[in-house]
Amino acid sequence: MPRRPRPDTPSGSAPEGRELTRRRVIEAAADLLAREGRDAVTTRAVAAAAGVQPPAIYRHFDDMDGLLEAVAEHGYAAFVEAKRAVPTPDDPVENLRAGWDLAVEFGLANPALYAIMYGEPRRGTDSAAFRAGMEILLGRIRDLAAAGRLRVDESLAAAIIHATARGAVLTWLSLPEDRRDPALLTTMRESMITAVTTEQPVVQDPGPAGAARALRAVLPQQSALSGAEQQLLGEWLDRLAARG
Repeated sequence: MPRRPRPDTPSGSAPEGRELTRRRVIEAAADLLAREGRDAVTTRAVAAAAGVQPPAIYRHFDDMDGLLEAVAEHGYAAFVEAKRAVPTPDDPVENLRAGWDLAVEFGLANPALYAIMYGEPRRGTDSAAFRAGMEILLGRIRDLAAAGRLRVDESLAAAIIHATARGAVLTWLSLPEDRRDPALLTTMRESMITAVTTEQPVVQDPGPAGAARALRAVLPQQSALSGAEQQLLGEWLDRLAARG
């Protein structure tokens, strides 16, 4: 049952009241999206669900696209909270698997919200919640690198992980239910693992000393650096290796 319209600014300070109203509108839109789909998120329906007059929405958002941007940010925040609530496996590869599975499960459980978040390029990606989620992912990738298990550079790894998870969810949701084979998700996840990680650590000794020794061993074979650059880098690597 729609709420009775309330004043646009609740009791308390005006900024606090505006923020409460804004949050109420976002949560109402997100709830409508989850229950009834994208077409149900109209100005009139959101206003009724939030208990405000329709013009109040446009005092907080430039247009409906601005509201959907805020709903996407709301979704990223919910996803980050879900990430933080899950225990972290000690093994960095298993941690990556768990994070990928969590991202896919979130998308499958919230299809309409996920389509708003990821169906359009860069929607909501300037939000603090999105950046927090990216920092969690980059932390997982750095753990892989520190363990000597990262096959590609960190930025490419992040792109591959994002692309495979997003592609898995959107492909799954596009299929008729009788053609949704769980093997699709498993295969895409393991393809990501193969592309991003190595089976064995590329550096046997953990820590910077082991990495320095491994890089020092192949440095003479590199042609990308000048002689002076190789000499300087060699001195730095020798110093790191000696401190191991």
